[in-house]
Amino acid sequence: MNAATAVEVVGRATRTRVARVGEFAAFVGDTARGAADARTWIPEAVQQARRLGVDSLPIGMFLALFTGIVLALLASYSFTGAVPLYFVGTLVEKTITMELAPVLTGLALAGRVGANIAAELGTMRVTEQIDALETLAYDPFSFLVLPRVLAGAVMFPVVVAAAMMTGVAAGWVASIGLLEVSSSEFVKGVRLFFDTFDVRYGLVKSASFGMAVTLIGCRRGLLARGGAQGVGAAATSAVVYSAVAILVLDAFWAMVWLLGHTA
Repeated sequence: MNAATAVEVVGRATRTRVARVGEFAAFVGDTARGAADARTWIPEAVQQARRLGVDSLPIGMFLALFTGIVLALLASYSFTGAVPLYFVGTLVEKTITMELAPVLTGLALAGRVGANIAAELGTMRVTEQIDALETLAYDPFSFLVLPRVLAGAVMFPVVVAAAMMTGVAAGWVASIGLLEVSSSEFVKGVRLFFDTFDVRYGLVKSASFGMAVTLIGCRRGLLARGGAQGVGAAATSAVVYSAVAILVLDAFWAMVWLLGHTA
């Protein structure tokens, strides 16, 4: 491969990536414009909030339960003989609220919510139900996309908040039952370094995760083609892209907000 061919290949790939970014930005813009039709999306948003948020609470709390236990045991192992054991409470609270509850719950819901949305909308696309909605003068963005995005942005923080409380409570119980840490020591560690910023940071991150997962799921579902195989591919790609988006957003918030707060 000569230099001219290499430049051509790189240029074509770059142009394709930039075009995809532009298409996704246009998709987000169309979704935002759908907010003008409030009578269409408000009833759907309430229903989607129950499906995407309330029904996902057991998953988030189940993950946080065992995460809190493992963190307490890991902290005790790491601190033995060097750091006072009340720091177990500090580590559990900081790690659960600021990082693990938002990220682990987001990744789990990317599989449940993102794949579900992509499969649902993908099936509607390949069976021409979306074309039928457009024929009936329904805007797919107001009727299908916007309610799911709003439900994800609102309900992901609710699920994560429940996971935060469950994880810290699980770490507290594990510290009392499995470690040589009293309840007062654990609570001392939590209260000593607790800052309301920890909770705000985790909840804002989770809201951005919810928007990303639902937007990607809707986008991949609406692009589905080719019957059942296309629907399966859309669901798979939605989960993969959502997981990547969550990790990128996690790093973004750490650099933009957490680093600035520390400074």
